[in-house]
Amino acid sequence: MNRLNRAAPLAALLLATVAAVAHAQAPAQPNAVFAATTLNLSAYGEARIEPDMATITLGVESAAPTAARAMADNAARMTQLAAAIRRAGVAPRNVQTTSLNLGPQYVYAQDQPPKLTGYKASSQLIVTVTDLARLGEIADAAVAAGATDVGQISLGLANPLSAENTARVAAVKALEDKASLYANAVGYRIVRLVNLSEGGGYSLSPPRPIAMMALRAPAAPTPIEEGELKVRIDVTGVFELAH
Repeated sequence: MNRLNRAAPLAALLLATVAAVAHAQAPAQPNAVFAATTLNLSAYGEARIEPDMATITLGVESAAPTAARAMADNAARMTQLAAAIRRAGVAPRNVQTTSLNLGPQYVYAQDQPPKLTGYKASSQLIVTVTDLARLGEIADAAVAAGATDVGQISLGLANPLSAENTARVAAVKALEDKASLYANAVGYRIVRLVNLSEGGGYSLSPPRPIAMMALRAPAAPTPIEEGELKVRIDVTGVFELAH
């Protein structure tokens, strides 16, 4: 047998060996099905904390025979209101205009077309208060400066991260406890946590928003009860089970 004929079987054997090794080392298919008994559960955790900031909605309204006069009167009242809020200790960056409206006013009589009587302009501010001890005082100062509407007060946290993390730890603990309970009930044990996800962020909810309507400033500051806030985190987990 010549050299060429002897080399052909050797080359074939080498190729077969390389192919076998490559097949043995080939990675698992990415779409391979995860075959195991699993438990899919949800839980939540909460943290309770006192609020350290609040937002309050303040507004003014003006009526006049013409649109220009109504807008001018409203601007003057809003300027006076903003100045009073600043004098009460609120930084300009914590005062924001949220709405400005102008509309015609009509009177209606039976079998008569609507009659234009003038125009009404209104505007609103949202004020962020970081010193809750002065919240009632600021509301009273706004009324004394001409605010015709003191709206909803919402209590909150300037930096909720610490409370969120406390709620996260509580949520995971509750999830693990629930998984252990279910696993024991069906005669299994938990092997590992396969997946953990946090859904929907967190909810920051005081007992109730405080609504106010005032026409004149009282002799003493309006009392504002701060209460306690509840921060909630929801989690979902998948656990692998085994006998």
